[in-house]
Amino acid sequence: MNAVITAGGRVYDEFAREAGTPVKALARIRGAALIDRAIGAARGAGARRVAVIGGSDVRAHCAARVDAMIDEGDSGAENVHRALRAWSDDVPLLYLTSDLPYIEAAHLGDFVERAGRDALAMPICDVAAYETRFARRPGLNVRLAGERVVNGCAFIIPTGSIDRIAALGAHFFDARKDPLAMARLVGFPFLIRFVLGRLSIARLERRATEVLGIPARAVRESAPELAYDIDTVDDYRHASAHA
Repeated sequence: MNAVITAGGRVYDEFAREAGTPVKALARIRGAALIDRAIGAARGAGARRVAVIGGSDVRAHCAARVDAMIDEGDSGAENVHRALRAWSDDVPLLYLTSDLPYIEAAHLGDFVERAGRDALAMPICDVAAYETRFARRPGLNVRLAGERVVNGCAFIIPTGSIDRIAALGAHFFDARKDPLAMARLVGFPFLIRFVLGRLSIARLERRATEVLGIPARAVRESAPELAYDIDTVDDYRHASAHA
């Protein structure tokens, strides 16, 4: 398994002032930059090679500790495509974002092990487990046929599937945080089921498998730490203040 970590995100105004940098991946929380936590987790979870997508500041910070640095593009969509092409498609790819302040190798390793290597896989955790771990409500969660879940920010992409995933590109990865957007991607009947509260995770898995032509899997009961990402200055403050 190889890994790629996207680290092109920027923050502004109050967030950038408090973080001391406009590059989100370089924001420090409890003594470590976010990108360092992601690299360490990927290595510890079994990644043979690690690539990072980022700008010159990220390159200066971590190039000596990864196997490849890939220059960021002009948009998030371009960065997704560069990430998907970071390595040859002959082994599974672990795709991570760089804004997970609580990520550890054990969390990621458990997801990787239970995901297997034959499916496009994403971690999900129960909202109650998330709220218990972080003493706060998740910023984005959804009810799917009676389950309340929050999506994680890691993916396993199986061997031989990069071309199919790249065809959806940034649309798929943007939709990871928004089941309504995911429902739109997989078709109008699924959008209706979502609106009516009848769309289940199992149905989404089956439909994604049909659309992509490869197995798709949600890994339930994944670590809440894989679902806590930093989008706002309030997220940053909370993560900075709580272990």
